[in-house]
Amino acid sequence: MAAEQRPALLLDRDGVLNADTGYVGRYDDFRWIPGALETLTAFTQANWHICVVTNQSGVARGYYTEADVDSLHDQIARDAVLVGARIDCFYYCPYHPESLTARYRCADHPERKPNPGMLLRALRDCNADVLRSIMVGNKLSDIEAGRRAGVAAFRYTSGRLDLFLAGVLARVACSFSHVNLPAKSTDGYCPFYEGSNNAQ
Repeated sequence: MAAEQRPALLLDRDGVLNADTGYVGRYDDFRWIPGALETLTAFTQANWHICVVTNQSGVARGYYTEADVDSLHDQIARDAVLVGARIDCFYYCPYHPESLTARYRCADHPERKPNPGMLLRALRDCNADVLRSIMVGNKLSDIEAGRRAGVAAFRYTSGRLDLFLAGVLARVACSFSHVNLPAKSTDGYCPFYEGSNNAQ
């Protein structure tokens, strides 16, 4: 008998897990968003898949390297473990149409949000239950990528991430009630968007 599929929490990184101060490529510049670690803990305890899907054009622009991104993600994952949480996988897209380096120059890479490539790969790799999975991002390109991947997508703008997601889960389905988040808040709640903007 096949194992029961579990939902996935797909998270943008900059502006959702950490303060978006502009091209964060090193841990010295990384600052956790309030409630982000609590969110990871709650979804870990609820046995969701947790995946980070992030555009990282800072690589294409020469601000930092792929090795820097990998090192930062290793440290983020270690921080999560310290509070009893986990991140199952990180996916990032280093490509940008205006890269000065030919290796990273691509007019419309399938994994660069708003394209859904990273999200589809994460869902496939985790064998996730797509219909119960959600995407959380701070840009319209994140929401468009979620829509095109077939998952519910929500735009986070400010406040505690755990309170924001408590409000989201209270609205989408009672099947999510086993995620132990704080009392819900409607602050910053913004459901399904269609469209995109310029993504980092």
